[in-house]
Amino acid sequence: MAEQKTAGTVKITLKKSLIARSEKQIATAKSLGLKRVGDTTVQPDNAATNGKINTISHMVEVTKA
Repeated sequence: MAEQKTAGTVKITLKKSLIARSEKQIATAKSLGLKRVGDTTVQPDNAATNGKINTISHMVEVTKA
């Protein structure tokens, strides 16, 4: 039987406020499920999620889940 490889997940926490950020950065945070400072979400570790994290990397903390 073939085993399926899972890419894993990442835990993302918003560390800085969305106030005075560009609309693109706010939309990216909301697409990840982050609304306010301290919000945490678990997302799949894939190319799409990594691109979103890269866009707002200065505002979030990322750990492997």
